[in-house]
Amino acid sequence: MKSITKFIGLDVSKDKIAAAVAENGTGQARYLGVYPNTLEAVRKLFNRLGRPGELYVCYEAGVTGYALARFLKGLGIKCIVIAPSKIPQTPGPRVKTDRKDALMLAEKLRMGELVPVWVPDEADEALRDLVRARKARMEDLKRARQRVSMLLLRLGITKPEKMTLWSERYRAWLRSLELPQKNSQAVLQEYIIAVEETEQGVRRLEQLIQESAADSPHAPVMQALQALRGVQVIAAATIVAEVGDFTRFAHPEQLMAYAGLTPREYSSGGKVRRGGITKTGSPDLRWICTQIAHSYRYAPRVAGNLAKRLEGASPQIQAIAWKAQVRLHRKLMKLIARGKSRPVAVMAIARELLGFVWAIAQEANCEMAMGRRSA
Repeated sequence: MKSITKFIGLDVSKDKIAAAVAENGTGQARYLGVYPNTLEAVRKLFNRLGRPGELYVCYEAGVTGYALARFLKGLGIKCIVIAPSKIPQTPGPRVKTDRKDALMLAEKLRMGELVPVWVPDEADEALRDLVRARKARMEDLKRARQRVSMLLLRLGITKPEKMTLWSERYRAWLRSLELPQKNSQAVLQEYIIAVEETEQGVRRLEQLIQESAADSPHAPVMQALQALRGVQVIAAATIVAEVGDFTRFAHPEQLMAYAGLTPREYSSGGKVRRGGITKTGSPDLRWICTQIAHSYRYAPRVAGNLAKRLEGASPQIQAIAWKAQVRLHRKLMKLIARGKSRPVAVMAIARELLGFVWAIAQEANCEMAMGRRSA
């Protein structure tokens, strides 16, 4: 940091980049202007500003992604992407422009007040896009199935008793229905086709995730996480894609906060008030953890697919996974017995589950490091 002489704030949008620079010292930041959001224009701008080792750049995380950060890193320029929600707010006039944002970023970067986010490489970002695409398709599937159910409800048609929704028997029964109105029959057929096409899309994405998980440099961590109950390939890949580098979290509570699973707190003086979870950070990580947490309603045991997944795990990882089964099941049952609603209880289990996820990931990383040293 001693060699850095210029702190540059960028306000990045789809087509343009507003830039400002704060010199090392106490002077005010200087606005540089607006430039096209192209790699060549960015290269020319930073060539004029100075040598790569003298520059320190930041911009806010957003829809423009991390391509700019990776490009600047390739030029040898230090660049961080910052969390917008953690930018210190200064009281004053409520005026927001690209110019003011760029100047503010440059000044706060110089003062060291900005919190960076993790910047994934292209492979990690592609895996994250893949697991998020599957989640989006799962949401599409839920809506497509609801359309069928709502149509039948409006028409007063009830499925036979003891028939599981969307089982093969249920699907055969749906196809056999003959509705009195021709248009209603056409709508039902379209809805059924939409469900089947969406299911095919989910299966295609799941196959791609499984193939990517096997070839990923994070494959040992994904394999280790599958020692946990309720965590198979898709869930493990989703967790790793959302978290990325587990070593950036020094304590499991930091990972819980990253997932937005820690409770809100409003305390002053002798009063302590806690509310619901913060819901900050990664919503997709929070979602997959709550899905996994439901599996801990069953009594602890090792059988079936879980027993197969445990075969290649080290004794240390197996011990952590068994401890998770015992503790999380006991806590879930205790919370429900105390009258907590099931969603609240499941959220509490999801939070503690991340502690065991962190412990297994740390153990897996240690085992990989030991394997590299002994090789």
